[in-house]
Amino acid sequence: MDVSQYLEIFIDESEEHLQTLSDCIMVLEKEPDNKDTINEVFRAAHSLKGMAGTMGFKRMQHLTHDMENVFQEVRSDRVKVTSGMIDLLFKCLDALEGYLDNIKSTSDEGAEDNEVIIKELNDFIAKADGEAEAENKEVSEVKEAAPAATQEEKEGQEKIELTEEEKKAIREAESNGQHIYAMTVRIQKDCLLKAARAFLVFKAVEDFGQILVYRPSSQDIEDEKFELDFSFFLASEEETDKIVAAAKAVSEIEKVDAEEIHLEEYLKEAAAQEEQQAKEAATEQKEAPAEVPKTAEKKAPAAAAKKQTNAKPVTGRTVRVDIEKLDALMNQVSELIIAKNSLVSISSNESGEYQNQSFHEQIEYLERITTNLHESVMKVRMVPIESVVNKFPRMIRDLSRKLGKKMELYMTGEDTELDRTVVDQIGDPLQHLLRNSADHGLEDNATRVERGKPEVGSIFLKAFQEGNNVIIEVGDDGNGIDVAAVRDKAVERGVITAEQAENMSQKEIINLLFLPSFSMAKKITDISGRGVGLDVVKSNIEALGGDVEVRTKLGEGTTFIVRLPLTLAIIQALMVEIRDEKYAIALGSIANIESIPVNEIKYVQAQEVIHLRGAVIPLIRLDQVLDMEEKQEEPENLTVVIVKKGDSLAGLVVDNLIGQQEIVIKSLGKYITNNKIISGATILGDGEVALILDVNTLM
Repeated sequence: MDVSQYLEIFIDESEEHLQTLSDCIMVLEKEPDNKDTINEVFRAAHSLKGMAGTMGFKRMQHLTHDMENVFQEVRSDRVKVTSGMIDLLFKCLDALEGYLDNIKSTSDEGAEDNEVIIKELNDFIAKADGEAEAENKEVSEVKEAAPAATQEEKEGQEKIELTEEEKKAIREAESNGQHIYAMTVRIQKDCLLKAARAFLVFKAVEDFGQILVYRPSSQDIEDEKFELDFSFFLASEEETDKIVAAAKAVSEIEKVDAEEIHLEEYLKEAAAQEEQQAKEAATEQKEAPAEVPKTAEKKAPAAAAKKQTNAKPVTGRTVRVDIEKLDALMNQVSELIIAKNSLVSISSNESGEYQNQSFHEQIEYLERITTNLHESVMKVRMVPIESVVNKFPRMIRDLSRKLGKKMELYMTGEDTELDRTVVDQIGDPLQHLLRNSADHGLEDNATRVERGKPEVGSIFLKAFQEGNNVIIEVGDDGNGIDVAAVRDKAVERGVITAEQAENMSQKEIINLLFLPSFSMAKKITDISGRGVGLDVVKSNIEALGGDVEVRTKLGEGTTFIVRLPLTLAIIQALMVEIRDEKYAIALGSIANIESIPVNEIKYVQAQEVIHLRGAVIPLIRLDQVLDMEEKQEEPENLTVVIVKKGDSLAGLVVDNLIGQQEIVIKSLGKYITNNKIISGATILGDGEVALILDVNTLM
């Protein structure tokens, strides 16, 4: 039987169990006597072991089994939780994650046995438990051996009707001196993957011989067309006890019965059993008083069963959905919105052919439906960022030990939701920022005490929704960025000249940190200093349509503010016209729209600016940026779309405003790769293609 069909479920479930283990071990380090956490850890490890065994990943199962033994010692109050134990358990988790990464990429766990870690676990158990461990092992081995079935039980067991081919195979095995064992296996009621358990039983017993008969058939077992019991005949030269022990070693197996048979005797017993059953059936039919009471008798239990079913609590309220299926659904919604825009375009046609009330009502109805459908799909795609950030407490703990600094991570807003596509890609940038805070941001313990700060440094991660964006702030209460040092380093490396440095604002100097290969680290370590930090963060976040800015105060700390769009698929946009071309600007980036007289334009360092409500805003002429022909005559007033990126503002000069529209973002793929101003395209109602401008790259 092929268990590859369960691989995706296994990977998802394993990731959840590993995260649960990581979270619980972190809690256990601070609260070593928390019984609820100890029990939760044991349950997660036990489930992970059973799943790995089910899938045939023996190395992963072995390591988890030894981990489970350690948790059992803690659970039984035979050992206390220590810092050394926590470190050892985290080593195990890293090894298990290594197995899982291999399984994701190759569908195989790999050849790494992790013998060193397994030896450390066994040494730990041996030291804690001493001689009792050996005694427990003997007791468990005795329990593993299946008790021999009594003569009465053997006689009561249902005999299997054999085909001629099966009889021939059994006779051949007997003539070769092999034992024939009739085995019946019962799986636990709450088992989810019955077919996989049966497959593992077959795999285990086939180490001792060959299976000659399957009941039900092997195909039916693979298709889970059986209740909890299945039977088979095994030809083997080994003794029964070893075979039964191997079958019972499979997780979620409740009972294994085995009986050695001789074919001719078995056939006689089967014939006798069949004859006896026929007699009993005939007797029952004679004794039955009438057909009606019999039917009524049958109905009663059925009604009772129905009553019980109704009383059953509702479970399984959530399902896992393949992201590709969601993408397909999103594409359908996209096409529906394009169709809707088409109808809107027709309805605005001046000819009176379509201008009737019924048509307009249908358009409004279609708009409501598409909007609701869009919102529903968006909600399905939205997932909490918790799935990304919950691995960070463990990372900060490890960094604290590696760097020799005391630090604590405080997280808020983990339930803030983002589009699944964004969540999948935001993990690495956030990890870079947190490592940056731990390594560069926080001072060492002695320096903090000298400065009158708490010895334990604070790193925080806050997430919250703001309009159509999600804001994630990552910061620390460390030294802050030394702007003068950054400026000097940039001049020293030839990034800027000394003259440019004098005229740069603090914000412009800080933004130098986002340049490729620019690092302030004094030494290269495996944590930082290779110049592959903040530039990667910036490019990854901008690729998601977001932006990042820095706020810092020397001696008090630094905060990185990451702004991300809620979704990357369908957005509200302002449609504008530049010459004869139509462009879209995301509504979330727009602050307001102004009509500015040309004579109010000023110049600062040869840059056109406008003075608006106390703010000096630079003007960006989109016709020049997009390399279009200049207008012959300058109008008296310019239409300016004021856009924002964090605290920065800019004015985009456009020719005409078309209006607000819900647009579908279509990727341009590899057609335009050298121009970051264009983030994608959309299809308008009349079939025309409009390009989408990325405001972040213009500012």
